[in-house]
Amino acid sequence: MPSYQIGSAKKESSEIAFNRRESLITQLKTRFSTYGYKQIRTSTFESYDLYTNLSGTVNKDDMVKVIDSSGKVLVMRPDVTIPITRMVVESEMLEELRYFYIQDVFHNTSSNGSTERTQAGIECLGSNRPEIDAEVIMLAIHNLKELGFANFKIEIGHAGFFKSIIEPAGLSDSEMEQLQSLIQSKNIVEMVPFLKELTLSEDLRDAIQAIPMLYGSPREVMQQIPTSLLNENMRKNLNNLTSIVEILEDYEVGEHIVLNLGLINNMNYYSDVIFQGFVEQVGHPLLMGGRYNQLGDHYGVDLPAIGFAFEVDLLQQAIQQKGLLNGVSPMSQLVITYEKNKQKEAFQIAKLLREETFPVRIYPESMEFSINPTDTKITFTNGVFNITTGEDTQTFHSYQALLNFLKQNGGE
Repeated sequence: MPSYQIGSAKKESSEIAFNRRESLITQLKTRFSTYGYKQIRTSTFESYDLYTNLSGTVNKDDMVKVIDSSGKVLVMRPDVTIPITRMVVESEMLEELRYFYIQDVFHNTSSNGSTERTQAGIECLGSNRPEIDAEVIMLAIHNLKELGFANFKIEIGHAGFFKSIIEPAGLSDSEMEQLQSLIQSKNIVEMVPFLKELTLSEDLRDAIQAIPMLYGSPREVMQQIPTSLLNENMRKNLNNLTSIVEILEDYEVGEHIVLNLGLINNMNYYSDVIFQGFVEQVGHPLLMGGRYNQLGDHYGVDLPAIGFAFEVDLLQQAIQQKGLLNGVSPMSQLVITYEKNKQKEAFQIAKLLREETFPVRIYPESMEFSINPTDTKITFTNGVFNITTGEDTQTFHSYQALLNFLKQNGGE
């Protein structure tokens, strides 16, 4: 009989965490594909000028810089949307295109030095309709529901709303940065004295002060907007948001939608609808996205586009925190042991199972090997398959019967 040696808890935990992460990524990729998106990759190293020539995007101090053999300054990819936009422009295929990516982005931070984060995202380029905006948000919701999250919210805002209100204020960069921070944190206590120190009209001060409170159900927020804020451009932006929300209600996901007109994204290439996703009791957004219709202008083309990205590591932490591991459990490995005189037949069975995409390890019954608790053990003796899952053992007298069982039970 084989001797089973269970690995250490620390090693097992690391392996299971890695496998769950890979299963999570596979699940996201599968769902992206069902909405018509195709996978794309961009280079890890990009020209420094690609980002510095686009003002208001990635802070140059946050970029991880390297020097190539010719002395040219490169950066390790800090953003995925910008290089995908450039690739599409260079391909001259400006019809509706749908791409998804699973890629790492790199940043320098004052506290942690260089950091690496995995993002799983989509970009829909070449179309500018509220139906597309709603479908993109629906895809994000579909992913979160499929992963087992019940209590989550997608906060929807408009990049042009804050810009339209603040434009007459003529704030300096430092004043603008401080104001955005106060709005994002809804810190009214500090905002009131801060605004009083600025040279603003009373109407403008009141309008800015009202922004953080414009949060809640879409209908209630629309009713709360002061009429003094509504110039022609703002009415157009709010009508666009209303159209998107109405389409999402037809998707029957209205309970997950919150309107947040104080929503501000630090990537200034966003031009219209912006959104972010929060899960209950998780303090950071798991996904962020929006429409960036003017990014193509930097390359001399009209290229409306919208996209979003999940932060994979945060998403995995939230899944673990919420106890939703069953939603992204890795496929159990099949561990087959066989009698020496049945070796040829056992090898053929392993080959057939691998062709069915089952992960298979195979050993003669006399050999010692390690096995994880999640693995499914199959002993092949006298032409009979005994399969053990947990404490239960079942017997199958043919390969086809075994295969049918494995397919019905997902290999577990």
